[in-house]
Amino acid sequence: MKKIDSVPKYFDPATEEERLYQKWMESGAFHAEAPSEKRPFTIMMPPPNITGELHMGHALDTSLPDVLIRYHRLLGDNSLFLPGTDHASIATEAKVTAAIEAEGLSKEELGREGFLKRTWEWKDKYNNRIIEQQKRLGISCDWERHRFTLDEGLSKAVVEVFVSLYEKGLIYRGERMINWCPGCLTSISDIEVEHEEREGALYYIRYPFAEGEGGISIATTRPETMLADTAVAVNPEDERFKDLIGRELRLPLTDRIIPIIADDYVDMDYGTGCVKITPAHDPNDYEVGIRHNLPSISVLTDLAEMSPETGKYAGMDVMTARKAVVADLEQEGLLIEVEAITHNVGTCSRCDSLIEARPSLQWFVKMEPLAKPAIEAVKNGETEFVPQRFEKIYFNWMENIRDWCISRQLWWGHRIPAWYCSDCDEVIVAREEPTSCPKCSSSNLSRDEDTLDTWFSSALWPFSTLGWPENTVDFRTFYPTDVIVPGYDIIFFWVARMIFSAIEHTGTVPFSKVLIHGMVRDAQGRKMSKSLNNGIDPLEVIDDFGADALRFSLIYGTAPGNDMRFREEKVEAGRNFMNKLWNAFRFVLMNLDDDRDYSDVSADMLEIEDRWILHESRYAIKDVSAYLDKLELGLAQERVYQFIWDLYCDWYIEFVKERLHQGGSSGRAAQKVLFDVLLVIIKLLHPFMPYVTEAIHEHLDLPGLLISSTWPRYEDYPADDEAESTMTCLMEAIRGVRNLRADYRVPAAKKVNAVVKAEENIAQRLLDGAETLTRLAGIGEIRSAAESEILKDGVSVQFPGGELLISMRELVDIEEEIKRLEEEKQRIEKEIQRSQGMLRNKNFVDRAPEEVVANERAKFERYQDELKQTEERMRTLRSML
Repeated sequence: MKKIDSVPKYFDPATEEERLYQKWMESGAFHAEAPSEKRPFTIMMPPPNITGELHMGHALDTSLPDVLIRYHRLLGDNSLFLPGTDHASIATEAKVTAAIEAEGLSKEELGREGFLKRTWEWKDKYNNRIIEQQKRLGISCDWERHRFTLDEGLSKAVVEVFVSLYEKGLIYRGERMINWCPGCLTSISDIEVEHEEREGALYYIRYPFAEGEGGISIATTRPETMLADTAVAVNPEDERFKDLIGRELRLPLTDRIIPIIADDYVDMDYGTGCVKITPAHDPNDYEVGIRHNLPSISVLTDLAEMSPETGKYAGMDVMTARKAVVADLEQEGLLIEVEAITHNVGTCSRCDSLIEARPSLQWFVKMEPLAKPAIEAVKNGETEFVPQRFEKIYFNWMENIRDWCISRQLWWGHRIPAWYCSDCDEVIVAREEPTSCPKCSSSNLSRDEDTLDTWFSSALWPFSTLGWPENTVDFRTFYPTDVIVPGYDIIFFWVARMIFSAIEHTGTVPFSKVLIHGMVRDAQGRKMSKSLNNGIDPLEVIDDFGADALRFSLIYGTAPGNDMRFREEKVEAGRNFMNKLWNAFRFVLMNLDDDRDYSDVSADMLEIEDRWILHESRYAIKDVSAYLDKLELGLAQERVYQFIWDLYCDWYIEFVKERLHQGGSSGRAAQKVLFDVLLVIIKLLHPFMPYVTEAIHEHLDLPGLLISSTWPRYEDYPADDEAESTMTCLMEAIRGVRNLRADYRVPAAKKVNAVVKAEENIAQRLLDGAETLTRLAGIGEIRSAAESEILKDGVSVQFPGGELLISMRELVDIEEEIKRLEEEKQRIEKEIQRSQGMLRNKNFVDRAPEEVVANERAKFERYQDELKQTEERMRTLRSML
């Protein structure tokens, strides 16, 4: 048994965390067995991108599932937390390209192979760095099973899925309107486009008739694309323009003639009721163009610059060309009006470039046949969202889904397994590289240059990581998985795609529950971003406070799906809690016998407070287990915190200190219960704060490791309603007397006498606890009141089933207290006057930071409450004179 002197006064995360993590690793505690007779419990880590450092969102992404994994490991489940990283094609290619350009080189100068070599070097550097950062967080992943989305096995799964879907007619190649990012130089999917409000203008332009006088006017936000117009459309029901349908117009600034057509797409109430149709630059116009067999003319290059065909505008970027076109229209007398507006524009979620809609030959996944079974799987409860309200987002996207553009004009990623025959134009999609064309036997084959959307491989994560398409032992043991823990921002990016991919390729849903978490925001509720410079490095927080304190702050007070505000005060609270537990542990250790053999302690030796804390242990275990089973991690941690801080540390330890000092059978019973409940505590807290609890377990010289021990059973701790009722009376009485003493500033050394008024059995409970009341509440003598006894100057302290009456003259000199309260009242009134003046000051309310104004309002309300309480006390005291 270690003596207390060998245990440090404080738990030092800087020295202990790395040592304990290495101990866990060496013991194999993180490794899940396959095959195994144990019940499996599997969580796949949302794989972070290899684009740089981890941020606070990643810390939340990994801390939440780690709580569940550690809990299920203690339950005895064969628990697998599978880690990994994502190649993140667009984001990583952009990072590597920028690094190359900083060296004075270009991606094209390196060539595809040279660029990929540099990107793999980037991957090795950042992949390893991310792993080390994740370990600092204390997450208990099975590192032997770490996966990367471009690993050989996962790449094989990607090819299998692509070819399988192609063979079923669910993947096709065709020209469709796509979202083009001129910054990333690739197509992107609809959900990678972010829509934001921006200031803009609506330009009213006159299009002259090709023959005769007059013309019509159109309104557009993009006058530069008018050079690609191939028609002007009106609604066939619009009486204003019925006679004009079929006439021709001269397209301004060009020598082209375009028709006026009728189409239901036109909103008669928007703009002028006449709409320019530009099939190559607008998705709605593209559909109109198909319906009316209109030509499609593009006037923008890949870089979103005006094409050579635009003459004097060639090479201009969009905004420069817009100004030039507007100036020329004005000069020709064709610009009627410019109206300032606010409108939605699409931007790239990766690089913030303005998105261009354009028709392009791309690869697509036919989504409707895949979406239907995925919708049904959630509707019938095969997969549940926690909280359930997020199912609406899922259904809304899945029920309105469009075909998914999966090809990207990038080098980094899974290259599309398609080859083209130069001699007969045959398209060959195959699992292995073909040597000749199956149609004409030519060997002149070239592979598609494009790669797949990152999310195509990420969608396979729950099963490709376990060896699919092979029927591996891991796949048989751990699939389908149990829980996935993503943020609400990737429900359609990732969650929906995992569900429909798994159902299509494995015949079952990939996980039974989706635990949605919110975003980590700064203290003001803003999204953390580089532009605001408000990002917080989780490793810096760990350096200052330790991983346990950070994990505590990320989970405490949060609810599934809700955003959380990161405040350093919450981390400090986590550290304080850790210190409180450590001090309690040192106190217990200091008071235990060396052999810790309490086999002689029987149930009839237990005092009321022993029975009470064992009763509370039962319900703490039961509640925490229930919360974790329901994925209410914030409530689970809060319940553990309350049990440890409020009940064990603040009450039970204080109750038994005198018994420990006196020794004897009562002291031995206290020792045993202190130790037994401490074991419960470190097990309940371990999933949330693994390091400090493992260190306590180690210092107690217990066998094995805490991480590999067993979760406590609530059935092993007896329910005792009588003890709970008695202790509630006693604690409420103590708390009430303490508050009373604080209100009247009674010196700690001064004892006050009390009379208890309650039914006989309840009164007896307090009389039996007289020694405790004296020690913890400063009560001198306590006696039971006669039924009709009235204490004229008595102050009542309420507790369940009765009250304690204390003479006011026992507490204070009434005249002096009234005088003190009068001075206090004057002080509060001055503060109210000052605060009210500030809040009536329009400059302060309008110009001061919102948080400062809110704090001042809170102060004003608090001063008003204090004044009310002070005046009430003065009235009470005056009534006693």
